Amino acid sequence: MIADIEMLSNMLAEVVEREDPNVHDLYERFRRHGMDRARLASTDEDDVAASRRSFEAMRTLARDISPRDARGVMKTFGIALNLVNAAEVHHRMRLVRTMNSAPDAAAAAGASSSSGGGGGVVVGPLPMVEDSMCGTMEILLGGGSNEGEKIFERLMTQKCEIVLTAHPTEVNRKTLIRKCELECRFNISELLAYLERTDLHPFERAEALNNLRGIIAAIWGSDEIRYVKTKRPRLSTLPTALSRTRVKPTVQKEAAGGNAVIESVLWDAVPSYLRKLDAQCRVSLGKKLPVECAPVKFASWIGGDRDGNPNCTPEVTLEVVTHQRLRAAKLFLNDLNVLYSDLAISSRFSKELEALARDVRESYDEREKYRRVIGHLRKRLVRTVKDCEARLHHLNDHIHFTSSENAFGALEGWGDVEPIVKSEELMGPLKVIYNSLVETGFELVADGLVSDIIRRVAVFGMTLVPLDIREESTRHTLALDAITRYLGIGSYKEWDEAARLNWLQSELNNRRPLFRIRDVEANTIELDPDIRKTLMVYKVASELDPESLGAYVISQANTASDVLAVMLLQKQFGMTAANGKLMRVVPLFETLDDLTNSPKQLETLFRVTSYIGSINGKQEVMVGYSDSAKDAGRLAACWAQYTAQEAMAKVADKFGIQLTFFHGKGGTVGRGGNPALYRAILSHPPNTINGRFRVTEQGEMIGQNFGSVEIAQRSLDIYTAALLRESFVKRVEPKQEWRDQMKRISEVSCAAYRSTVRDDPRFVPYFRQATPELELGRLNIGSRPAKRNPTGGVESLRAIPWTFAWAQTRMHLSAWLGVGAGLNSGTEEDKRVLLEMYQEWPWFREIISLLSMLISKTDFSITKNYDELLVDPQLTSLGDEMREKLVETRQAVIDVSGAKEISGPHVQLMRASSTIRNPYVDSINVVQAEILKVLRSMPDDDSPDLTPELKNIKDIRTDALLLSIKGIAQGMKNSG
Repeated sequence: MIADIEMLSNMLAEVVEREDPNVHDLYERFRRHGMDRARLASTDEDDVAASRRSFEAMRTLARDISPRDARGVMKTFGIALNLVNAAEVHHRMRLVRTMNSAPDAAAAAGASSSSGGGGGVVVGPLPMVEDSMCGTMEILLGGGSNEGEKIFERLMTQKCEIVLTAHPTEVNRKTLIRKCELECRFNISELLAYLERTDLHPFERAEALNNLRGIIAAIWGSDEIRYVKTKRPRLSTLPTALSRTRVKPTVQKEAAGGNAVIESVLWDAVPSYLRKLDAQCRVSLGKKLPVECAPVKFASWIGGDRDGNPNCTPEVTLEVVTHQRLRAAKLFLNDLNVLYSDLAISSRFSKELEALARDVRESYDEREKYRRVIGHLRKRLVRTVKDCEARLHHLNDHIHFTSSENAFGALEGWGDVEPIVKSEELMGPLKVIYNSLVETGFELVADGLVSDIIRRVAVFGMTLVPLDIREESTRHTLALDAITRYLGIGSYKEWDEAARLNWLQSELNNRRPLFRIRDVEANTIELDPDIRKTLMVYKVASELDPESLGAYVISQANTASDVLAVMLLQKQFGMTAANGKLMRVVPLFETLDDLTNSPKQLETLFRVTSYIGSINGKQEVMVGYSDSAKDAGRLAACWAQYTAQEAMAKVADKFGIQLTFFHGKGGTVGRGGNPALYRAILSHPPNTINGRFRVTEQGEMIGQNFGSVEIAQRSLDIYTAALLRESFVKRVEPKQEWRDQMKRISEVSCAAYRSTVRDDPRFVPYFRQATPELELGRLNIGSRPAKRNPTGGVESLRAIPWTFAWAQTRMHLSAWLGVGAGLNSGTEEDKRVLLEMYQEWPWFREIISLLSMLISKTDFSITKNYDELLVDPQLTSLGDEMREKLVETRQAVIDVSGAKEISGPHVQLMRASSTIRNPYVDSINVVQAEILKVLRSMPDDDSPDLTPELKNIKDIRTDALLLSIKGIAQGMKNSG
């Protein structure tokens, strides 16, 4: 892998040197100093002194760099880190292929059980490839076990749903998501694999190398920053002046980015993975995987997540859903075009296929009955496409579609057929085709493209991904308050919980509507615009096909009435269980208090007869990881999540409710995620998964886990295998002594965390000066504001920018603050018990392991440099105190794990990371701190002191800052 990285880095250097020699020179100097610093990382006094000299040389370079050169250097380092990631993708898949073909050789060569990487290079021996379906089935069937039938039954019923969410700090444009993330990792990985062949002709090798250079040159030539054209003329005195203005990405653009991952990777990866799973079932269990079986599915929040995002309007939700249906129809149409060409069989048909072909009145050859059916489906898909395009034109008249005309020109008569609305309308005929081929001896044909299309229908449906809607609980409270005031029955907002529950239950049982929907549409009822928007979301949802929508998630949920309020609003707009349009309502318990009180709220909810009668014995609950950690610190949040899930599961069992937990981890370590997916799932509280698992994947983690077809297949394999293993493995139940210890250290940790974050008056100003938090809110990075309340403090800051800001400066404070105080408290006997917990309790061991990884990625010199350049001298003492607490936490984690150094089980990974990644990331950090210092000294955008020349310089520096943010995120790989 090192050789691959060196080759790619040299190619990038060649491109940059040709395009901008000055930037190339600076890039090489920064990188050389960074490599010296990484090489000298030790406790030896001479090495420490030499390392400091290298760091000072980097600081000097950063101080003297021009705005234009800073932008070029940041862009170069960002691309370099993307190439490192691409080389790592190739290396990971090389190991996977080795493991699959020769497990013993793989163990000798070294492999990783991580699906997404921990922010470093994949190294280290793995004695057994257990985190795959092959390894898991081998374990479950070991020793001559006769559990094959049970294993197969569980596999058929288990469900893992991965929910794609937009990253508020995502700086990539859609074109860059395609080119830099997907094309870079996929095409470069493919070419690296090609170059490993020993039978290549010299010309073929030269062509492959030139193709690599071409991809890198194209990435370098791409504009990585989102702009909109303006009429501002160029300044003749400044040839580098910008004639475009930065704009926030729209929700629609973010949704398009999510669709790009599906279209470019998952559309191929999913059926390919399911074919492999089918083969594994045949070999290990002697059973064929049903062609429509989909143990892993996808959903999305992008376009439905309204929590604190005023840009996600009802109209936007409708547009996103319609566009996703359009993309799905086009993708299936492409598949059926190929299938129509391939499936020219003109004899031997099943009775069902004969009947279906008779019902299809088409002018196709009577003998080619498969083509008759497929041709009819193609026309219906064309009609679906046309209807979606018409609706999008109506919603947004600047959207134009021209590509469809050529593709559909030969399919005349599409206007005479009905569009395909439900997945079953496509799945049904395809299953008839599949069964007919199997029955008549063409099983090999059936198991080709036909089965692939059926599996795509099963996973993606006619909506590509169902869209969740998320809204904050107080929005519903305000909407119902406006309604009760309009009805003259008082103020819902001022009622206590008992009064709210009584009224909600009464109205849920009442057949009459609260108000006329047309009065809301026409604004006859005088409503605040935000309240009207809240209500119109239900109007839009009620008119969509049920398959288009997933869950209705209530953030900041803390009472049973929060759930019943949404049920009542759905009823008001005609969304009921009887007509199949009722969305499942999912409370999101986020804060420490909400998690603690969640079992009581569920019990109250399950005692409401009208509610129980509408949920069909199923309830989903979302657990907030990052917000609870922001509220109480890592240890207290983890223990609250654990005990709350245990207690809620018991409540659900008491009422006979099938409970599914939706884990809001975002995928990143900093927000509660775990790159070792297999171990992470197995370490959840016992009896809380039961074959049902829903989790968010966000931001850079989507690229890491689903950035190429092979990596996506590997991720799907791990999810499926872990969920299957969890159903059969004997879980470790924590002893009461362990529970007592967790309660004790959680309380101490939470108090220490809050004493700093909430009670120290220096903290908020220090945080805002020492990190790019304020800039993250101003840089037009995500479609929604960084804060729910623009005037609030840290408590109103979203958990993602909170985590992201600390990751940018390499402090990672949000992950460890308070942990040291908790672990260091207590007697020697308490500490002995903690060591026992680490050795015997997988859940606790995973927490400590993740802490060791994040703490090992902190950098004292980098964080202190931010303080020296950006923080008021009166506040720098707090930074020093934080670093002292970090030292204490580092030692506490080492003591609990019994390791010799903080990297612990990640020692090889982190050493490789410091050698390969840190020289790049260190350089970006040093330049970013200087950029922030200068930008903060420049006039505000609306200041008369900001001359056109200064405005241009400020724009260039802001570009450089954006590129530095992206580069650090690429390098850290688990930043937010």
